[in-house]
Amino acid sequence: MQAPITIALIAVTCVVSWLAFNNRKLMDRLILWPPAIERHKQYDRLLGYGFIHADFMHLLFNMFTLFFFGRYMEGTITELTGSPLTYLGFYLAALVVSILPTYLKHQKDPNYRSLGASGAVSAVLFAFILIDPWATIGVMFIPMPAIVFAVLYVGYSIWMDKRGGDNVNHGAHLAGAAFGVLFMVIMEPRVLGHFLQQLGQPSFGN
Repeated sequence: MQAPITIALIAVTCVVSWLAFNNRKLMDRLILWPPAIERHKQYDRLLGYGFIHADFMHLLFNMFTLFFFGRYMEGTITELTGSPLTYLGFYLAALVVSILPTYLKHQKDPNYRSLGASGAVSAVLFAFILIDPWATIGVMFIPMPAIVFAVLYVGYSIWMDKRGGDNVNHGAHLAGAAFGVLFMVIMEPRVLGHFLQQLGQPSFGN
C-alpha cells in the first residue's frame, strides 16, 4: 500500500527525534513547555513536541503503530476526500488538539514538559477502529478485536490519568483518540452508521 505522507511523517519524526537525542538544545526548543508558549509565544511547540521522543523505545512504539495504521487511514481519508493533504492536516491537527488539554491544565507550571507523537497516533488508531472495529490488533503479542482494545485503552487511560505518577501523558492519548473519532464522523457522517453496523456483525480474526 502506497502511503507517502505516512512514510514521510515517520521519516521526519525519526530524524528529528534522533537529532534531539544528541542535541539537548534542540530537545529543549521543541518540547511542550507551557511557559515558553505563554511568555515567548512559541506556538510551534504545539506541533514540535510530537516530533521528538523520550528514548528509542518510545519512538519505535509510536512509529511502529503509525506505520501499520497510518497507511490504511491515509488511503481511506484520501479516497473519501480526494486529497492526501487531508490526511496530513488530520495528523498535524491531532498533534495540536491532543495536547491542548494538557497545555491548558499546566499553563502556569514551569516544571511540566511533554513530548512524543502518542496523541496523534491515538487519533489515527481510533479513526481506524471506527472503520474496522473487529480487526485483530496485537497488544503485547496478544491478538484481540480492535473494539475490545479501544474499550480497555480508554478505561486504562482514564484510570492512569487520574492516578498519575508514571510520566505518561494519558490525557493526550484520550484527547487524540476522541479527535480521531470526531474527525472521521464530521468528515464523513456515514462512517458512524458503518461503525454501528459493523458492531452488530462480529467477525473475530478478520
